[in-house]
Amino acid sequence: HGVATATVAARFGLMCVVYMGEEDMRRQRLNVFRMELLGAVVRPVSSGTRTLKDATNEAIRDWVASVENTHYLLGSVVGPHPYPMLVRDFQSVIGRETREQFAQQADGLPDLLVACVGGGSNAIGLFHPFLDDPVRMIGVEAAGRGLDSGAHAATLSKGTRGVLHGSASYLLQTDDGQVQLPHSISAGLDYPGVGPEHSYLKEQGRVTYLAATDEEALAAFQWLSEKEGIIPALEPAHALAVLQRGRIDLPAGSSVVLCLSGRGDKDVHTVAEALRRKLS
Repeated sequence: HGVATATVAARFGLMCVVYMGEEDMRRQRLNVFRMELLGAVVRPVSSGTRTLKDATNEAIRDWVASVENTHYLLGSVVGPHPYPMLVRDFQSVIGRETREQFAQQADGLPDLLVACVGGGSNAIGLFHPFLDDPVRMIGVEAAGRGLDSGAHAATLSKGTRGVLHGSASYLLQTDDGQVQLPHSISAGLDYPGVGPEHSYLKEQGRVTYLAATDEEALAAFQWLSEKEGIIPALEPAHALAVLQRGRIDLPAGSSVVLCLSGRGDKDVHTVAEALRRKLS
């Protein structure tokens, strides 16, 4: 999202400031360079977990202090109204194009939609145009080192109701309401909350939410790269892991659409480091 914003700002001669946690800057070095190359100012955030939650805090602080000349841009379906709705509506191009292309190539509707969920923008973008149709939907969160390890970002699987960044949703929090530290090998899933619409869909039973570990995502990342020549981002590798490991009951001949929401160039360093640790 930062790269897209920096690109548009460069095209129209606007100043672009991107707040990014120091840990995410380390994991996303390629994207940091792209943003700076496009003329954006990337401001490192060293507080808290040094990831998305803390970067969002700093961006909102900047915004409310300079609302007369600043527009806040958010890339996920989290935060105060109307941002979850705005981002959902824009991201719904994913689901609309999926619907159109599937009808052209296979006729009818898919049986199952699968997407990764951090804040949940790509997932809600895929799911929203199909919510009134008889289509199963599964969102996959980051189980990190395991759901019982305390080191994960599986908000809908293990979280409780709370308020973060101006919206009520499920959160990873203590009994006292303090936000807990999330963990995921994927920077895009490393968030202690989730979009409020996902929380609603979970409570309604319309969407099923599962989780995949770091190790499972790494294996899926390698598998798709080797079998298809497609290097995926670590985020959708979590969704692929759930399918690859047969954790979803599907009748023979079912049609499945997986949202491959990003490419893995930005994650190659992270994967290389993780595999070296595993092999050593």
